[in-house]
Amino acid sequence: MNNDEEKEKRLTEDADLKTKKPKDVNEEQEGKTISGYALKFGQPSKDLGGFVEVITPEALKEVDLSDVFLLHNHDYSKPLASTKAGTLKLNVDEVGLHFEAELNDTSYANDVYENVSKKLLDSMSFGFVLGIDSFNKKEDGEIIRSIEKVKALNEISVVTVPAYDSSNVQVNKRSYEAFMNNHATKANKKALESTSKTQKEKENMVKTLIDNENTEIRGYENYIRSQGEVRDGVTTVNAAAVVPEEVIGEVFDLKRSNYNLAQYATVKTVSNGQGKYPVATNQQAVLATKAELAEIGDIDADMFTQVEYKVETRAGKIALSNEVVEDSAVNIVQEVKDQLAKLVENTDNKHIVDLLKTFTKKTAATLDDLKQLHNVALDPALNKMVILNQSGYNHLDTLKDSDGRYILQPDVTAPSGKSLFGMPVVLIADLLFANPKAGTFPMIMGDIAQSVFVARRNQVTTQWEKFDYYSQGLAVIVRNDYKKIDENAAVYIEFTPAP
Repeated sequence: MNNDEEKEKRLTEDADLKTKKPKDVNEEQEGKTISGYALKFGQPSKDLGGFVEVITPEALKEVDLSDVFLLHNHDYSKPLASTKAGTLKLNVDEVGLHFEAELNDTSYANDVYENVSKKLLDSMSFGFVLGIDSFNKKEDGEIIRSIEKVKALNEISVVTVPAYDSSNVQVNKRSYEAFMNNHATKANKKALESTSKTQKEKENMVKTLIDNENTEIRGYENYIRSQGEVRDGVTTVNAAAVVPEEVIGEVFDLKRSNYNLAQYATVKTVSNGQGKYPVATNQQAVLATKAELAEIGDIDADMFTQVEYKVETRAGKIALSNEVVEDSAVNIVQEVKDQLAKLVENTDNKHIVDLLKTFTKKTAATLDDLKQLHNVALDPALNKMVILNQSGYNHLDTLKDSDGRYILQPDVTAPSGKSLFGMPVVLIADLLFANPKAGTFPMIMGDIAQSVFVARRNQVTTQWEKFDYYSQGLAVIVRNDYKKIDENAAVYIEFTPAP
């Protein structure tokens, strides 16, 4: 895809999101429905670093709306509805692009519905490919970018955090630069006509004016890449005194695999530090035959069991000098809070993996062994997935069947984009899910939601002033526990390929 066809994303904060409650169970069944505006015409965006943006009513006139997804936070692995499936209806009216969607019956779709109904989610975003745009400068100096034609609309999304990241906005820079340079040329001409400077001085004046205009483009790029904050740089030492000094560039976020295994588990917010989570058992009892007028017998089965939990407190803190907070252009406090949030996610991942490794251990040497575990060892009713580390994924991704087809098949709904025997594959790093020994690859196969229970009591990020040190502290505290639900819902596999 060339630069002219980069996908863009835009935020619609005033999306008028609403929910429609399902009908009473005694009436005709109807799914959970949400509706609102994915985008609105003529409404100016936030300052995008030198200009604001509006979408014209003509922008969607030639757009094909027959293949559009409704997503949560632009995540294609969790589709909520689609026009192809008939669960997403789009209508272009005088306000903008209105949608109504009947959500699929999944845990994440139900979460979205509940959050919208409680006004925790109230913003929309949409992903598109740009067709035609233009720039104009108003008398007050404000520059307006108009989206006049959208080439393709890929998806609309219910979003949690209104933010522009590096993939959100890829403006056609040539049109922007051409506009700015043309504006600079007009300014240069006017300035040069009113001066008696030498030719060399005029040339320097032209260069300065153009450089000043181009500064807006650089500012725009910094704004987009920093999600609304221009971050000129900062240095810090973890959990120690911080001495501010000038550095070049912004805070650089190292690329790491971004996954949160808690999203696949059963997570419940609990009101006490310890308690019991009731679970219906997989009992196999049958009803006894009853003679006419005879007393009904008791059911000989334990229909419910209790998963006992007791939360533990996990916490960490860091100190920042007020010098670095005050002197740096970067919002270092927010940067630290972002890192603390990652620590919470890392903690979830480690404890969930450690718990999954205690499930019934199975060994496998061939693909047929893996199929046997999938077909026989696990109940067919389970919503099965497979968790692989990098090494195991690489091995399976290079295997082919007798017809030359790769064992791992493409699957757009799977987190990794691949599936094994129809099971979505979740790929995590070797660092978290290490090989037990050389040549042996670990796997988790099963229904993670029915296997792992995460009890969340509380999660707090605190910030306080340390006046005697002229600094401030930040800390994150979580109280949670990780327990098994159903011992038979997953298996831990050590796969050692046969020579």
